[in-house]
Amino acid sequence: MKPARLIAVGRLRAGPEAELFAQYNARLRPPLAVTEIPEARGSAAEVRRREGEAILAALPEATLAVALDLGGAAPDSEGFARLLTRWQESGRPLAFLIGGAEGLDPAVLASAEAKLALGPMTWPHFLVRGMLAEQLYRAQAIRDGHPYHRAWRP
Repeated sequence: MKPARLIAVGRLRAGPEAELFAQYNARLRPPLAVTEIPEARGSAAEVRRREGEAILAALPEATLAVALDLGGAAPDSEGFARLLTRWQESGRPLAFLIGGAEGLDPAVLASAEAKLALGPMTWPHFLVRGMLAEQLYRAQAIRDGHPYHRAWRP
């Protein structure tokens, strides 16, 4: 299986967010391939536009893009595992897109085939990387019947 790609705005520096991401990404088989997009400067709209152009330019052709966005679907872990399986079985490269502090540009959201929310709260974009990697690992554990996920427990 080809590794899924994570295309994210910002350079993740050493610290707790990087450690959290590294911990769960190392558990993934195969781990996420990461492409970091430089943070843009300017007005909020200009930042979104510039970062959005860079994200779209980094997407390999025919990629199934999943945008992390508050307006996306927020499945439970079992539902996410089913979605992930369906996306992976499509035979297309898979990429998760995480915007910067200003969020994702409308052009990126329009090009994404799926939108995914990690709940109704707003999360710092660097923390989202670790949370996504953990949910990907959890989905993998659910599919493999590994006891990491306990369905009986919220």
